[in-house]
Amino acid sequence: MKKTALNETHRAQGAKMVEFADYDMPVQYPDGMLKEHEWTRSGNVGIFDVSHMGQYIIEGNEVAQFLSHITPTDFTLSTPALAKYTVLTNPEGGIVDDLIITKINDEKFFIVLNAGCKEKDEAWIRKNLPAHLKFTALADRSLIAVQGGKAQEVMNKFLASENLANLPYMNLGTYKFKNGEEVFIGRTGYTGEDGFEVSIKDSAAAQFWIDLSAMSEVKPIGLGARDSLRLEMGYPLYGHDLDDTTSPVEAGIGWVVSKSNTGFIGAGRVLKEKTEGVKRKRIGVKLLDRGIAREGTEIRKDGKKIGVLSSGGFSPNLKVSIGQGYFDPAVAKVGDQVFAVVRDREISAVLTSAVFVEAKTKSIKKL
Repeated sequence: MKKTALNETHRAQGAKMVEFADYDMPVQYPDGMLKEHEWTRSGNVGIFDVSHMGQYIIEGNEVAQFLSHITPTDFTLSTPALAKYTVLTNPEGGIVDDLIITKINDEKFFIVLNAGCKEKDEAWIRKNLPAHLKFTALADRSLIAVQGGKAQEVMNKFLASENLANLPYMNLGTYKFKNGEEVFIGRTGYTGEDGFEVSIKDSAAAQFWIDLSAMSEVKPIGLGARDSLRLEMGYPLYGHDLDDTTSPVEAGIGWVVSKSNTGFIGAGRVLKEKTEGVKRKRIGVKLLDRGIAREGTEIRKDGKKIGVLSSGGFSPNLKVSIGQGYFDPAVAKVGDQVFAVVRDREISAVLTSAVFVEAKTKSIKKL
């Protein structure tokens, strides 16, 4: 298995390690997933090692036009420092993967790819890459997410002079730590809390993590709580809620499709669905009785199967089981009473929005 620069640090902190996306990663620490989740949601700060994700620079003349071809988002409209969530699309209008792309300047963008798909994504980008553009992996950098109500206060203690209060949500900047280390900091994250993702050299990552961990407001958080946090926010996970057959419109993220972008890969299907609607769409499910509905759980209405969960689990905030899946809008809509089949037992449930917890990001406006 591959290891991040923080692997030995996780083990020293008592983390339970598991294989994830070919990496040896911490799934939880001694406090356990439930307490880690609650810590992050309760106004404190959780730190997450997401160094297994791929970090890249793409640059060259008309790079924005290329990015607008491989995604439905019009990057010619981006302003410097603006990060955008979007998807890579295939010719059939399905999703190759979701990703974050940040404009550095007119000829340079920063890309963060999902861990489980980064080799596939990189191959897809290179396959479509014009000869005049340069696509470079930042192989010597770690990525640490600092998430929670006190994230700004904590991060400001490391900065030489700047104040992160001036960094808007979904923006990224270059900053210098008091020790002279230069880092990229984006006001982004996967928890729905205010927070940051810090791209830092591997050589400096462990000490930064240790210094963070030493603060009373901060605790390390594993992959288990990271998943329950994102599930409460209704964020889709590639390989579960998104795949190469799912369109962004079906997934409920049709807002990544810019009105000014009609020439992207797979535009035929996606733009048609934007106009005419879809035959399936992503909807949330909340159990009304005890039981845990996980991925693959069958959902029934009026005695008939209407879908299965693509993600599911226990919500520490709501104290019930929640999930999301795809349903035919002709037979399923938000508010419908349904049943989740758990261990051959039908448990009363309701179809809901996939978003179960209100976001606390500095600005939740979609950019």
